[in-house]
Amino acid sequence: MKELIRSNDIVLIGFARSLLEEAGVPLFVADEHMSALEGSIGVFGQRLLVPDDHAPQARRILIDAGLSAELRDEP
Repeated sequence: MKELIRSNDIVLIGFARSLLEEAGVPLFVADEHMSALEGSIGVFGQRLLVPDDHAPQARRILIDAGLSAELRDEP
């Protein structure tokens, strides 16, 4: 799995998630429910992960949507 975005901005994560789901890219949002444990103060970021073989397609979709500044660096 490749981490594409890490953020505590739930709107950003939701937007990126909807773009990828609409394109049929499988994904997983890690730490999605941490806010319930932390008291909803937004300390822990959520991580948007995709399978390695879908990462190039997912990155292109997010870049085309104007989210290039939010993407994690490729290892």
